[in-house]
Amino acid sequence: MQATAILKYARLSPQKGRLVADQVRGMPVERALELLQFSDKRAALPIRKVLESAIANAEHNEGADVDELRIEAITIDGGPTLKRWHARAKGRGVRILKRTSHIRVTVGDSKGGK
Repeated sequence: MQATAILKYARLSPQKGRLVADQVRGMPVERALELLQFSDKRAALPIRKVLESAIANAEHNEGADVDELRIEAITIDGGPTLKRWHARAKGRGVRILKRTSHIRVTVGDSKGGK
């Protein structure tokens, strides 16, 4: 049994989001929520919200027991980049890249996967 939740176009750099995702990959959901709640990283909040949504999907759609759920997969892929300009000296301009991410979290119980 698996349940998935996706957040698209999050204003978060994929590189910075993957640092947080690597910490919680494969953990039981209860422990992962606790780690994300007390993390200092800005990426922890959107990842935590997507994880809570995946847990709710598993509970509502699949009838899963929340205590047995684990994070089976968490991927943070790059989304479209917003391109902006910043004025510099002598009439020049410098490009600013505001990156976005697509966050996908899949939770499942250990019985269903094996």
